[in-house]
Parts: sequence; structure tokens; C-alpha cells
Amino acid sequence: MDLVWLGAFLLVIMLLFLAGGVWIAMTLAIVGWIGQAFFANTQPGKNLFSAFWESNASWELAALPLFIWMGEILFRTRLSEQMFEGLAPWLDRIPGRLMHTTILGCGVFGSVSGSSAATCATIAKVALPELLRRGYDERQAVGSLATAGTLGILIPPSITMVVYAVAADASIIRIFLAGFLPGFLLMGLFSGYIAWWAIRHPDRVPAAGEPLSLAQKIRRSGSLIPVSLLIVFIVWVLVAGWATATECAAYGVLGSLAIAAAGRMLTWQNFWDGLMGATRVSCMIMFILAGAAFLTKTMAFTGIPRALADWVNALQLSPYALIAVLTVVYLLLGTALDGISMIVLTSAVVLPMIQKAGFDLVWFGIFIVLLVEIAEVTPPVGFNLFVLQNMTGKDSNTIARAAIPFFVCLVLCIALITVFPAIVTWLPDVVMGVSK
Repeated sequence: MDLVWLGAFLLVIMLLFLAGGVWIAMTLAIVGWIGQAFFANTQPGKNLFSAFWESNASWELAALPLFIWMGEILFRTRLSEQMFEGLAPWLDRIPGRLMHTTILGCGVFGSVSGSSAATCATIAKVALPELLRRGYDERQAVGSLATAGTLGILIPPSITMVVYAVAADASIIRIFLAGFLPGFLLMGLFSGYIAWWAIRHPDRVPAAGEPLSLAQKIRRSGSLIPVSLLIVFIVWVLVAGWATATECAAYGVLGSLAIAAAGRMLTWQNFWDGLMGATRVSCMIMFILAGAAFLTKTMAFTGIPRALADWVNALQLSPYALIAVLTVVYLLLGTALDGISMIVLTSAVVLPMIQKAGFDLVWFGIFIVLLVEIAEVTPPVGFNLFVLQNMTGKDSNTIARAAIPFFVCLVLCIALITVFPAIVTWLPDVVMGVSK
């Protein structure tokens, strides 16, 4: 329990630095340094340099700036405006109207990028300016983007799912298949809340346009065709196994440039502005990733995650009480660790407990992914909060408050898959058979 209190002490220090206005990445690194220098028998200086290098020297991470650049191109060449104009006729009669584009966009783009940060940053760059320009409520737009961006790690393919499958010695394909229905369920919950909110606050949603015939809707949606074909192509080559996520990101950039050039919207100025915008956002995200990687090393050296898992194991809980306690533990870990680190540092202790309690490892994989999604929007270290903070200029706590209703949707989704585990296991069982 001493290590548990150490974790609480480091969390308090982190909150103090963040409240004092210290940069997020620097705060993470400073707390990591304190943990290693005073509470671990290691060399913090050496680990700092190795963590910064290892966290950014990754081929998979190359997809992040490319997808963000793709979003910049769509934003700066009016392609995003054309996309919204094409979607508007179809969504005008649904409560909330274009607010649903944040959910749809994150769901579709999440299936391509596999990254929560890339999904949040790219869709925010495309959707947020358009929604604000059209008079939609900023609080709801930001809150929906913060949480819907987490769909990037739930809708396959997902790096987090791959890490869990390796740690649990489970089938990667089964885990991928298990993510689809919970992903669609979560999108439905998000959109359902937006519709409910819009019905309650009609004065905060722009008025619907004039009714259009089917032919008029199809004609106005012509601008959707090029970008839609690009997204379908990216998803297709990824699912077919013809390209990696990074290669798909490169295709997205080239396709966006080609569509913008064909529409005579690409100039040297907006090309350069988009490139510089993508560079700034990518550097911000990678700097935070580096700080988080160093803090993760501190967690590993001090043994705090394992101590928490051992403490839970010692309680000898019933199956559902075990799930409830693990939920709290993972949410606490999510305030200081990224999702992959949470899985890697606790799997050796937690997975035997789960198997002993009789839970399916594929189901538990989706359960953990949903908890990681919650961690992405949980202060003080919710990563999507940082992304939107830097993109909107708003305080991360303000964004977190805007995300609370959608946060509740995430919790509801976890409750539903716990009560009805077939939501997770049905599709992989049907596609691959009951035998594992």
C-alpha cells in the first residue's frame, strides 16, 4: 500500500504543476524525474533521453502527422466546407443536425487511423470551424469531439487492441471483430445524446433549411463524392491488408492534395499553411507523448501499477465486484499513463485474476479499451483534452466539463457490455466459430 500512496503523492504534484501553468509535457517529465530520482534506484537522466527517443522513433507514429496534415488540407482548401454542404440536406431533419458529423467523422476516420489523438485532431480541424461558423453550440461541439475522438482505438484496427492481444495471448482478429458492435453502440449513444440535447435546447441549434427533394439532396451531395471515395479507398486497402496505417495516411495526404488541385482550390499559400499547421499540432502531440513515456518508465521502476493490481488480487472479490474495483484502478492509472502502458504494466497480474473469475479474455480486452477511452478524457492527463486545448485555446478542465455528458455515455456503454457480454462476443463467435 506504500506504493499506492506514492502514486497519490505523484498525482498531487502533477496537479500542482498543471495548476501553476507549466507546460503539459514538461509537467509529465518533471513528475517522472521526481519519481525516479527520489523513489527508484535508477538514473533519471539516462531514462529521460531514452524515453524521449523511443516514444517518437516509431514507424507507426509516422501516421499521426500525416493524418493531421490530411485534416489541414481538407480544412484550408474548402473541401471540409463542401463536405458539410453535402451532408447538411441529409441531416437537417434529425435533431442536432450537423452536430452528428463529429460522431460520424470520428467513427469513420477512427477505423482508418487507429489513433485517438489523430482522430480527435483531424476531425476537430475539419469539423469545429465549420460548426462554429454555422452557429452551432461550441460547448457541445468540443465535448463531442473530445469523446468521439476516442473511437479511434475502439473501432478496428487499433494499436491498443494489438498490444492487449499480445499481452493476453488472444486472437488479434477476434479482438478486432469484438470491437465493431461496441463501437457502433457507442456512436449510437453519442448521437442519441446529441439528439436529446437538441430537442431540449432548440434555441441553441441553427434553424433547418428548406425541405429538399431527393434529387436536390443528391445534387447537393455531389461534393461529397471525391472525399468519400478517398475515405472508402483508405479503409478498403487497410482492411484488405494491402497497406499499413502509415501508408494509408500517406495515401490520404496525396488524395487530399489531388482532390484540392483538381477543384482548383490548392495554392502554394494554403499548402504551406497546412504543412506548418500540421507540424505545430504534431510536435505538440509528440512532445506530450515523450513526457508521458518518461512518466510511464517511472511507474514501471517504482512498481505502482503492479502494487495496485496486487492489492486488488488480495481482496478476493466476487467476479462483478472485481470488475468494479478494476474499473476504479484503471481510471486512476489513466490519470497518469497512456492506454498501452496501462495494459503492459498490469496484464501479468490482472489477466490471471480475470481468467480465474470466469471472464472471457476477448470481452475483457474490449472492456479495457473502453476504460482507456475514458482515460483519454479524464483530467488531469486526458490526452484528447490536451489536443483540443491546444487547438481551441480553451482550458483542459473547461473541455472536460463539456465532455461530461459524453463521458456518461462511455460509462453506460461499459455497463451495457458488462450486463450483456454478447454485445462483444457475438460477432467474433459468428464469424470465427465458438472455438478459440
